[in-house]
Amino acid sequence: MRRTRDCSSSSRSSTPRQQRRKRWRRPQCPRRSPAGPTRRAKCQRFRTDALIDQVVEGLAPAPATAPVTASRPASTTRPPTSRRPGARKAAPANTPADATDPRFENGPLAVVDVDLDGKVLAYCTGGLVLDVPAKSLPALVHWTLTEAKLGAPKLAGPGKPADPLLVLTETALERYGLPTVLTEEERLAGRLPEGHKVIKQLVRAEWKLTKRGFGPWARIYRPAQGSEWACVQLCIPSWQALDTRHWGEAGQLPPAELARLLCTYAVRVMTPRGSTAVTGLELMTALHPATRASEPDADGKRHSEHNPGSLGKDPVNCAPCEAPDGHPLLADLPRFHLRGPGEKLFEEAYDWVRPLTDDECLHRNLVVIDVNMAFAAGANGLRVGLAGQPTHAPRLVAGRPVLRRPVPCEDWQGQVGGTGSQSAGEPVHTEGRPAAGAWYATPTVAYAAELGYDVTPVEAWVRHGNGRYLDGWYNRLRDAYLATMADLGVGADLTPEDFLTAMTATAAATLSSRSSCPRSRPR
Repeated sequence: MRRTRDCSSSSRSSTPRQQRRKRWRRPQCPRRSPAGPTRRAKCQRFRTDALIDQVVEGLAPAPATAPVTASRPASTTRPPTSRRPGARKAAPANTPADATDPRFENGPLAVVDVDLDGKVLAYCTGGLVLDVPAKSLPALVHWTLTEAKLGAPKLAGPGKPADPLLVLTETALERYGLPTVLTEEERLAGRLPEGHKVIKQLVRAEWKLTKRGFGPWARIYRPAQGSEWACVQLCIPSWQALDTRHWGEAGQLPPAELARLLCTYAVRVMTPRGSTAVTGLELMTALHPATRASEPDADGKRHSEHNPGSLGKDPVNCAPCEAPDGHPLLADLPRFHLRGPGEKLFEEAYDWVRPLTDDECLHRNLVVIDVNMAFAAGANGLRVGLAGQPTHAPRLVAGRPVLRRPVPCEDWQGQVGGTGSQSAGEPVHTEGRPAAGAWYATPTVAYAAELGYDVTPVEAWVRHGNGRYLDGWYNRLRDAYLATMADLGVGADLTPEDFLTAMTATAAATLSSRSSCPRSRPR
């Protein structure tokens, strides 16, 4: 297994093996010298400072006075088992404090590529490059699980570690017998045909594919044996795995840059599982696993049980007013029936706007600033329905007083009338709503009551099992956003003037980098 920190050079060192090994040991903190504890303390401080000051390598340049221990050893060829037990290296700048698990010391993922000399290389976090000895895809999966030391620690106590991710470039696809581009039929199907030779190789090696098959985001696994779980996820950019709608120009980056970008995303958010939307949903599940291990029974065995605060493992029906068209709950409705506001919950974020005032219309220009993370901030503290069916409250007391603090996690049918404060936008639209009332979500009803509207609910669907399910999700995305913006020079404590100046400089730099970004990788 070869290690080097220089990703831009393909030259090989001609230093004898003994000298290279000696040079590799020199940066390490000595274990037996009198100055050992002091130097180890310096290495520990560097790991902490690097995590705080340089989260994304490349966005924030490394300090000029960085200790020598931050560098990777020179290229050596020796089995992983020859490492000294207990030896610790300085963590990369974009590695979290809890990622020092020796099982995942090479990062959460690797970009597999073939260089001009025909050697297969795996680009990992922190500029680390590994030699890949695998000659076939089953051998590559086996090497990933046994030698590569890829993956990420679990995000929650009852959860499980993230599976390693391999990103295969076009040259790697050719090396392992996969097409570089899917045919039109394969693209529409989203997978390779079952009779493909690579899939047959996996079957002979007793590997399995998920029901999605071998597509842009394939998962190759073996059934769990006890607590042992073996699974590797593949990402194939040339099969449109890194769609520009979600990942921008990431699919066009060179292997080292792509590895740095995806590793940064994996450290701050989680290991990609598909599009950014899919990964966001997977992040919710990773933070709140559906099950957990129970307390030992009389025989000392543990069993799987429901994890409080999660959505559970069993699907539940939504309220009829929340059901989209075509849902099984609506099977009794006549064909081609169009539901109105009295039967369906109509909530749309774009309705939360207001027209310009007369004074605003007199101004020559209008400056609009998008409040980033506004939707995520709205999710913070929001109580949502958890495991369990919603309860129907068909008849509420007539003439119920104005609702000031509605019960969380309800859908309300009622009348919202009167005139409230319009300065913050129009939360409800009464035009076209039936006289008997329409369906509204709890946040809308609460906000309307806060603005002074007359709220008279007559029917509701209540979820007694509810909780602040999205708090951890929001906190992780918020920290990732703030860290990324800080790397771009936009700190959270800037004055409004400095903020606008920093945002202008960031936008200019982004446009410049996009114009100079390579559209295709030279072959």
